[in-house]
Amino acid sequence: MARPKHPQDAEPDRASERGGPRAAGASLSSDDAAIVARLLEARDRIRSEIRKAVVGQEATIDLLLIGLLCRGHALLIGVPGLGKTLMARTLARTLNLEFRRIQFTPDLMPSDITGTDVIEQDPSGGRFRMEFMQGPIFTNFLLADELNRTPPKTQAALLQAMQENEVTVGRTTYPLSPPFYVVATQNPIELEGTYPLPEAQLDRFMFDVLVRYPTIREEAQIVKGTTGTCVPEVVPVLDADELLRLQQLVRGVPVADDVIDYAIRLVAASRPEEGRRVDGIHTYISYGASPRASQCLILGAKARAILSGRYHVDFADVAALAPPVLRHRLVLNFHARAEGVDADAIVGRLLDAVPQECRELALRASATEGKPRDSARG
Repeated sequence: MARPKHPQDAEPDRASERGGPRAAGASLSSDDAAIVARLLEARDRIRSEIRKAVVGQEATIDLLLIGLLCRGHALLIGVPGLGKTLMARTLARTLNLEFRRIQFTPDLMPSDITGTDVIEQDPSGGRFRMEFMQGPIFTNFLLADELNRTPPKTQAALLQAMQENEVTVGRTTYPLSPPFYVVATQNPIELEGTYPLPEAQLDRFMFDVLVRYPTIREEAQIVKGTTGTCVPEVVPVLDADELLRLQQLVRGVPVADDVIDYAIRLVAASRPEEGRRVDGIHTYISYGASPRASQCLILGAKARAILSGRYHVDFADVAALAPPVLRHRLVLNFHARAEGVDADAIVGRLLDAVPQECRELALRASATEGKPRDSARG
């Protein structure tokens, strides 16, 4: 199968339709079929509404939508002025989700995000009591703008919320109302006064999305649309309850065992300490991806299939999501930095080195088919 130059740019509605593997029982109930049809209609309407405010960046928007359907989180990396904040805010409006934005700065404290207990006086009895004041993390759609500008102590305030959908303050744990989605942004060209995210925090993000420059034609549309008097009005397409139902539906999409095996082999091949060593790959990697990457590949592939109108997952779905799932989970060594090899190049080599069909299983199956059956002997 020919692999695109940038697999992460492949759009969900352009997925391969060549009859990929189907799992047994890949059928929809009438209710679920109606939900899938609703999602396909909503996908087109969401794109139409977002285009009112955002020009281009369709691959990025698709990944944001896939991450939301999978109950994951996304990290957007791009230079200033590419519309990262605008994309997040517009997507939240089209889904009618409560949106809050936190501008991360060096003086931001964890309590500024999670909230804190304050002392209040009861007007009737004059007694003092502790009251919890919620922070901005208590929302549906949280934009963590320039997350790497705050110290690790404050960055860590998001860890529990992103992993467990709850916040602990003092001795009390407060649940977050679903859906809960974190979109963080980073500026890759500015290093002074920043705090690189720890590997554990990076691993909490399902996708690491590279926001690219617009084309000349798209930039012309941006300039015309933002230097006039017209202000686009975005209309909500879905609500929170429908989104929760779609999130549940995505997890019910069947996946064939050979597709799961492909995702696992792809992730395992990134680990230098496991399996055979490949010079063009393991020479540049200190640590490979964890099983969470395999989970994200399969979950993302399910959502990508649904957004393409298919109720089964193909190999192409896994391959297309490999770059945004793996690029931030590979720890490169000094050889990679010295030779200018980045994570995307490593992921491309992984896709080339790992066959979609397991050769060992295929050989074993063909050998079994060639043997005469015992029943045929007598």
